[in-house]
Amino acid sequence: MAERTVADLVVERLRAWQVPRVFGYPGAAVAPVVEALDASGGDPAFVPARHEETAAYMATGHAKFTGGIGVCLATQGPSAVQLLNGLYDAKLDNKPVVAIVGEDVAGPLGGAHQEIGLSRLFADVCNQFVQYGRLPDGVPALLDQAFRTAAATRSPVCVVLPRQLQEAVVPDLPSHAAGVLSASPGEPLARVLPHAVDLDAAAQLLGNGQRTAILVGQGARGAAGEIVALAERLGAGVAASLLGKPVLDERLPFHAGVLGEVGTTAAAELMGGCDTLLLVGTNNPWTDYFPMPGQTRTIQIDIDGRRFGAHYPVDVPLVGDAQETLRALLDRVPDRPNARWRETVEASVDRWRAERAERIAAPAEPVNPQLVLHELAARMPHRGAVAVDVGSVLYWYARHLDLPPGVNAQLCGTLGSMGCALPYAVSAKLAAPDRPVIALLGDGAMQLNGLAEMVTVAHHWQEWRDPRLVVLVLNNRDQSGVGGGRTPIDPTRRRPDVPYAGWARLLGLHGVRVDRPELVGAAWDEALAADRPCVLEAVVDPLVRLAPPEPAFADLREVFAGGEAARRVRDRMLAGLAVQADDVV
Repeated sequence: MAERTVADLVVERLRAWQVPRVFGYPGAAVAPVVEALDASGGDPAFVPARHEETAAYMATGHAKFTGGIGVCLATQGPSAVQLLNGLYDAKLDNKPVVAIVGEDVAGPLGGAHQEIGLSRLFADVCNQFVQYGRLPDGVPALLDQAFRTAAATRSPVCVVLPRQLQEAVVPDLPSHAAGVLSASPGEPLARVLPHAVDLDAAAQLLGNGQRTAILVGQGARGAAGEIVALAERLGAGVAASLLGKPVLDERLPFHAGVLGEVGTTAAAELMGGCDTLLLVGTNNPWTDYFPMPGQTRTIQIDIDGRRFGAHYPVDVPLVGDAQETLRALLDRVPDRPNARWRETVEASVDRWRAERAERIAAPAEPVNPQLVLHELAARMPHRGAVAVDVGSVLYWYARHLDLPPGVNAQLCGTLGSMGCALPYAVSAKLAAPDRPVIALLGDGAMQLNGLAEMVTVAHHWQEWRDPRLVVLVLNNRDQSGVGGGRTPIDPTRRRPDVPYAGWARLLGLHGVRVDRPELVGAAWDEALAADRPCVLEAVVDPLVRLAPPEPAFADLREVFAGGEAARRVRDRMLAGLAVQADDVV
């Protein structure tokens, strides 16, 4: 019988915390843990990535899609450095990840091969917890504390294990160290409700408001029913942050869409006209699109009190779980919907949807990227998941892909780092192999690391009950990172063309290339019907504009200011007509 080592203890603690898989890139300094994972019988499984950065993205993607704790693994030196991007993604989007890093330095520290001060390296990104393992019998408690900290703070943490420690033989540990209850980092660790006096103040503020807007963030997941009920009680309009886009059915007539630079004119108009604002689980950084300071009375619901007022002044902060707090508010808020405000919001939403249809139908050379996302919206699998990258595809996702209820969508929302979508998609598919997954990315992200991670897809796909993983690559051959508005495009800024669909076929997967607008729908049909993962390469026009939303009437306060000018504006808006300059003078 083989001797039990600290590496075996690591695997046992991962199993105790119900970790299904570890994403990483093997190396000498972490080889004992990798070998122990290989011997674990897949509980937990070790998933090797093509690069440490994508391994960290996979761990963060696992946390985002499942609500569990993601785990990534790397060796020392440059391998550890390359975890940082994915860990910062977890930190800024408040997701729990445990990074296990090996170190193999013989002799005194300072100047050894591949030696980097790991405590200093991870001190910012894992500022809640960075610890070295020192003694064999202390490793279980060290890992338990790392997992508890990640869960409680919703942040990445780091455990450094020297190779000599991983190889150390350990005796059987006392029975009290044999198990631990898994935390649930996607939910509050305890039932958290605001004080009654704060709930009463918030209910009074909402009851006195005339034009209420609700901004929904990722912290509102699971509270869709309560948000809709409150919106109906108040006659409120609703908008979403990028991370909050999957929370509510975007086909609701009073849902104005995503707020911000990548968002809709309707959402900007909603913010421009409201006098009462309810922020639910959002820390949206695009404050340029919020109401003017002093325009509104504001309530913010968040599980973390440190976020109150971080980006916008708040009158009533409510520390609590979104769903339970909203239920408590519903018991207190009077049923007094403002029909006129709701009609105005819905007219604004209708105008945006008409404008969106015009943008989708606009001619392009060869294909309008907005059309590509529109055709997906009509075919989006209802039990699927969507992983979204950074770049122009983020605009088209935010504006043109209405998500039906039940679809989980994730992106690198706060860090905004390119190259996340395909690693996210891999982790989503491994977590739920019976559900379809769609990754949305541009050719830049595909060349950055997507081409390599398609090898990971090719390695795993035959294990999946539902083989559908569709990777949309919007190929506009533009490396400027801006897109839109240059006439003509500078040839020196063109990205070298790559046969993305051909690369998929070379790996034994399916590939579809479309460069004619009338064939986009059929291309999606083929990709979604394939018996294996598919790369759908759409050759799109780089000159289609990425303009931020320009509301037809940016400040709706004047609509309700009284007087003949306000009456003319309101009447035109309710009739779905454009507001003329003469109407507001």
